[in-house]
Amino acid sequence: MAFDYDLFVIGGGSGGVRAARVAAGLGAKVALAEDSRMGGTCVIRGCVPKKLMVFASEYAPMAEDAAAYGWDVTLGAFHWPNFQRKLGAELDRLEAVYNGLLEKSGVQVFAQRAALADAHSVRLSDGTVKSAKHILIATGGRPIRPDIPGAEHGIVSDDIFNLPNLPKSILIVGGGYIACEFACILNGLGVEVAQYYRGAQILRGFDDEARGLICDQMRAGGINIHMGTDVRGVEKTDAGLVVAATNGETRVFEQVFFATGPPPNTDGLGLGLWGSMWP
Repeated sequence: MAFDYDLFVIGGGSGGVRAARVAAGLGAKVALAEDSRMGGTCVIRGCVPKKLMVFASEYAPMAEDAAAYGWDVTLGAFHWPNFQRKLGAELDRLEAVYNGLLEKSGVQVFAQRAALADAHSVRLSDGTVKSAKHILIATGGRPIRPDIPGAEHGIVSDDIFNLPNLPKSILIVGGGYIACEFACILNGLGVEVAQYYRGAQILRGFDDEARGLICDQMRAGGINIHMGTDVRGVEKTDAGLVVAATNGETRVFEQVFFATGPPPNTDGLGLGLWGSMWP
């Protein structure tokens, strides 16, 4: 049977792009479909912008250290719109690099969503069907809001880089590394940060001694961490977002950030057909 491609990759993140480039470099005829920005979570909505925020958040303590060693340092306020402009320019540059690498490798790119049609075919969002000897699913995960009243008023990690202004106060819900990283970042940028985690200690799965030390240091830095606490609901009011917690407290925050773990980004991908594709 003749196929349109040897390999069709669904997803233009770091994994999908790398797989497509390597396969094309070995002589395969390759196509890739991506319905959002090339680079995926790592480049556009995760690792890269997060690291740039980490760097930005570390300058305030640096200035304090310099002053302690005799430097006459005056640190102005952090200007979020200026940072966003520079961040956007860097992400545009990296996305162009990814597109250029795919073009140079001879990978055909479809700027559309693709889903499985059968074991050797994908259907693009414009209705076009392409066949491939092999189909690689590289769609990664996506952040979600929990199933609680008012969750739609909160943000997730994809939203944090596009906020028009930094909030004065924020509640971060979750205790994984994404929750803890952003708690530290926003605290370093001058935001009043509280963190709710339903478990007994943050960073489940990490070394126990490290978990305790990190938690102590986060608290010493001014992050208000509540263990054994989850959110029952969020209500939007003129005063801000009113959060009812499972510990009985009700507090008002300017923003609520849900960082409770990403499921696979496979909705509508046609994986339900998979069982019928094979005997």
